[in-house]
Amino acid sequence: MVDTAELLTSELVTNALQHTTGGAVLVATLSPGPGPRLRVEVQDSVARRPRARVVALPEDHQGTSGRGLFLVETLADAWGVTAWDSGKVVWFELSDPRK
Repeated sequence: MVDTAELLTSELVTNALQHTTGGAVLVATLSPGPGPRLRVEVQDSVARRPRARVVALPEDHQGTSGRGLFLVETLADAWGVTAWDSGKVVWFELSDPRK
């Protein structure tokens, strides 16, 4: 879970820093109890919602960017985008697989 959380957090922060000009705020919350959940939120100042890039052609697989949201969609238990003030919060949640 730690490796997945690190990867997905890195992807969301990188997206926020590459596609906005106002920086980003990172908040991580671990819900205690049976079946703990990690929720990571990255807030930025641009209201435009992120869109996953579709990789359809074999030559597209050589690119070094554009797969962050695909990874989030694939590896997170839940994820989404919430409007916030003049920007947005992109978030994901992971459950402890041992519970």
